[in-house]
Parts: sequence; C-alpha cells; structure tokens
Amino acid sequence: MAFQPIVDVSAHKIWGYEALVRGVAGQGAYEVLSKVTEQNRYAFDQACRVKAIELAGSRIGGTDAKLSINFMPNAVYEPKACIRATLEAASRTQFDPKRLMFEFTENERISDADHVSNIVREYRRMGFTTALDDFGAGYAGLSLLARFQTDLIKLDMELLRGIEASQVKQAIVRGLVGIANELNITLLAEGIETEAELQAIKALGIRLFQGYYFARPQVETFQSMTEMARAA
Repeated sequence: MAFQPIVDVSAHKIWGYEALVRGVAGQGAYEVLSKVTEQNRYAFDQACRVKAIELAGSRIGGTDAKLSINFMPNAVYEPKACIRATLEAASRTQFDPKRLMFEFTENERISDADHVSNIVREYRRMGFTTALDDFGAGYAGLSLLARFQTDLIKLDMELLRGIEASQVKQAIVRGLVGIANELNITLLAEGIETEAELQAIKALGIRLFQGYYFARPQVETFQSMTEMARAA
C-alpha cells in the first residue's frame, strides 16, 4: 500500500491519509486492479483494508489523522458481516476505528444504488466517515448525490485542473460548495498540482486538499507536514 496525505490548509495539518494499492514489485494501481475478478474481489477488498490498517496502526497510531480506504461496493455483500476483519485489524493494532474513512468511486457503474445506500448508512451508523470519490466524473453526479449523502465528497481533478483560469469551473465549484454546505457535507479537492489551483479553490471555501502539489503517494510511508515542506 502507498499513502498520500490529505491536508487541512486552514489548520495547516495532516487531516488524513488515503491508502492506495500498489504491487509488491512497484506496479501501479491500474495494473493491480486489472487482475481483480468477480471470484477474488471480496478477498482482495478485505486484504487491502487489513494491510492499510496494520500499517497505519504501526506508523500513525498516536495521531488523530484519519485513514481513508477505497472500497468496492460490489464486494460488500452485507456491511456488518464484511466489516469484521476490518474491526479485528483495528483492534489488533490499537487503531481507533472512528478514524477510518471509506470512500467509493462513482467511476464504477453502481448496479444497485439501494445496496450502496445501505452500506453508507450502516458505515455512518458504525461511526466511520464515508466519502464519494471522483465526484464530477464517471456515470453519475448530482443524481447519485440525491440518492444518498456521504460525509465527504472528493471533487474530481479534471473539474479542478486549471480552475484559476476558468470562470465556468469556478462557478460550478462555487455551486457545489453551496450545495455541500446545505447538506452538511465536507468537500475535498483532489489532484491539486499548482499553487494557482490551490489558491483559487481555497478562495471558494474549500479547506481539504490532496494532490502532487503537497505530496506524491509513498509506499508504506506517511509523510508529515514537516517532510512535505522540506520536499517542496
């Protein structure tokens, strides 16, 4: 697993880390995920969760940073049953499960929105943070948000790329900020690569950021604010 920081620019702190799949020989996420099939999907999803929590428990257990884990909705047949290995890993490593955030992407076609809604509802009831990744890309957008609401929405990088020079993109994001505020949802800008993008999005009222501008994903490494400043 590799980890990329999520930064709260208002508080100037690490808000959390996203766990990202990598191959044991350095393969990227796409190459690894291309080998996931219907037959191994559940085992793969469970193994990723456990590995990420084990690493987080040993490296950032003493902080309050969240650990964000991507999950495959179609691999969760029943939320309470499928969460057991996750809770066992958190207990074994003394990692507070309330620091876990589960995010799913709208890029993957959701065949059963009611099933996903049930997962989100159960995870929130268990005290986890839930997030919708890549919002603004894929098969759904506002229509999916109308079906169910997660705690956090991650705005897709294509919506944010070059936003400082695009009044249209600024207007769209400003509208999303208003919607999120009404629904009590936190927005996170992902894929940030430049200072100009950061400042333009920050001016629109977003405080959580993720992207190469701050840090690239590092295998089994949790970068601190100090380390990111040194790298810059």
